[in-house]
Amino acid sequence: MLQTEIIKQIEEIVGEKHVLTDKEDLATYAYDGTTTWSHAPDVVVLPNSTEQISRVMKLAHTHKIPVTPRGSGTNISGGSVPVRGGIVLCTTKMNRILDINKANLTATVEPGVVLHDFNIRVAKENLFYPPDPQSFLSCTLGGTVAENSGGPLCIKYGVTKQYVLGLEVVLPDGYVLNIGGTTVKNRTGYDLLPLFTGSEGTLGIITKITLRLIPKPAARKTMMAIFDDMILAGAVVSDILANGIVPAKVEFVDNFVIRRIEEKMKLGLPVEAKTMLLIDVDGSQAAVENEAEQIIKLLNAGGAKVARLAKDENEANMFWKARSAGFAAIYSAASTVIAEDVTVPRDRLAEFIQKLDKISSESGFEIVLIGHAGDGNIHPSVFTNSREKEDLDRLHNTLTAIFEAALELGGTLSGEHGIGLEKQRLLSKALDPRAIEIMKSIKAVLDPDNIMNPDKIWERE
Repeated sequence: MLQTEIIKQIEEIVGEKHVLTDKEDLATYAYDGTTTWSHAPDVVVLPNSTEQISRVMKLAHTHKIPVTPRGSGTNISGGSVPVRGGIVLCTTKMNRILDINKANLTATVEPGVVLHDFNIRVAKENLFYPPDPQSFLSCTLGGTVAENSGGPLCIKYGVTKQYVLGLEVVLPDGYVLNIGGTTVKNRTGYDLLPLFTGSEGTLGIITKITLRLIPKPAARKTMMAIFDDMILAGAVVSDILANGIVPAKVEFVDNFVIRRIEEKMKLGLPVEAKTMLLIDVDGSQAAVENEAEQIIKLLNAGGAKVARLAKDENEANMFWKARSAGFAAIYSAASTVIAEDVTVPRDRLAEFIQKLDKISSESGFEIVLIGHAGDGNIHPSVFTNSREKEDLDRLHNTLTAIFEAALELGGTLSGEHGIGLEKQRLLSKALDPRAIEIMKSIKAVLDPDNIMNPDKIWERE
């Protein structure tokens, strides 16, 4: 419990109305998008400037107070859960778009800018920012950088780290560090940008971001395909890529998700479909026409029951609206939902789906699938309404089996959600022990007192 004097000093820095201590407010910031973690902070601080954050961090550093950075809290790894209490430092009030430079194809923003708002703004300039996590309606850009977020467009355009050109970061001792810049090329010493991009708030607090933009593609087409066999759907994705076609998006949902979305939204989806693939191609008009034609042929040759172009832009938007609603459909299905995030090599996607089917049969849990088929990033979701220890232990073992199956195929523990609290118990299976020690050494250099989002990524020692 923080001393009253400390809270008063924080109020002097940011203003009394920007410091929350009521029990109900603290409960609101005790969890993120997961269903398994909840720890209340001692105080929530809502700064509106880098200078305020620096002063709060100097205070925390002096008194060895744990600090957990937070944006909208949409992450689903436990990463923004304040497991040691202390301060939750929420950056949502720092929500200004500081600059959009069309000539240099860059934008500079504060961390609390909501991704959807940013997308609308850059689209007015006929520009495009590709990283598009499915929480885009509410997630903040600071959070997407801290998690190195991905999304459906990653197959063609890459993840957040490919678009971060510069960062302003407040370190655990309050020092304001500026790295990178506004140039696409910057080969000056060690590249520290990727170190902070994806660091899950364990090394510092991101307070300003310079992002690379690209021109908005001139044309786009959406295709929908229905398969009676999920494994065939996975195999045809590999066929598309093997034929030299790189779509903007290749997404899939299984029958459970299709039925749940249709039940909630009445979009006219084919509820009998075992699997639905959604594919976007974009670029020049000629390239889009050619790629769409080739993909339709490959879908039909690969066993699709139905393969067709969206009738018009409205239908295309309806398909993608349904895909975006997928996680909501899953999370509303049970009291305990574990929506996981693993990635396998794209040419082993069909094999991984087979393994998941076997794990489901052996465990007795239905495993619902949704994900970014184009880059091998799958979100197997397991849920239960039971709170019995035996069932929860069995659920735990099922999740372990999913992770191990991905690793056996040369995959990773996480494609985009991060490690946080959810997967730290398996980190030693995914990384060389020396790599983990190097990570810990970097953490110790920047945060020797371990106050910056402690107990994340690796297990507490």
